[in-house]
Amino acid sequence: MKRTILTYGLFSGALAVAALGATVPLIHSDTVQYADVLGYASIVLAALLVFFGIRSYREHDSGGTMTFGRGFLVGLFITLISCACHVVAFQLIYFHLVPDFGERFTACMIQRVRDSGGSEAVVEETAKQAAMFRRLFDNPATNAALTFAETFPIGLIATLASAAILRKR
Repeated sequence: MKRTILTYGLFSGALAVAALGATVPLIHSDTVQYADVLGYASIVLAALLVFFGIRSYREHDSGGTMTFGRGFLVGLFITLISCACHVVAFQLIYFHLVPDFGERFTACMIQRVRDSGGSEAVVEETAKQAAMFRRLFDNPATNAALTFAETFPIGLIATLASAAILRKR
């Protein structure tokens, strides 16, 4: 069980880290909004590996049978490992590889509102929200917590669905 969890957790984490790494050139260009799309797509793809991890556990480690609870635990641990990899990678990107990430992201948020024709009041409100997000992300502890909170629910949904689909008595 441990080997399956570790293998699929690290593989899922590696996929998330690779996709995050692919966003770095987008952050340095004028296409920051595409980095968002790629980042969220990577979270979903990494969560899909939970299904394969649970299935591998059922087929190879538990003799073809598995309860929902056991599948849920396997998927939960895979998700936690993947999320930890994602958090560490984002911390490295935010604080070391792209030290002006916060500035770029807040500028992108404000520009999106301007491009969509938002009034000055809406632009000002967005600027306040962006400044608040930046303060939160500039603190490593809240950065880690928010990054985890961004990825974990998707992995949890994948875990619940996969454990329900793959249970077999």
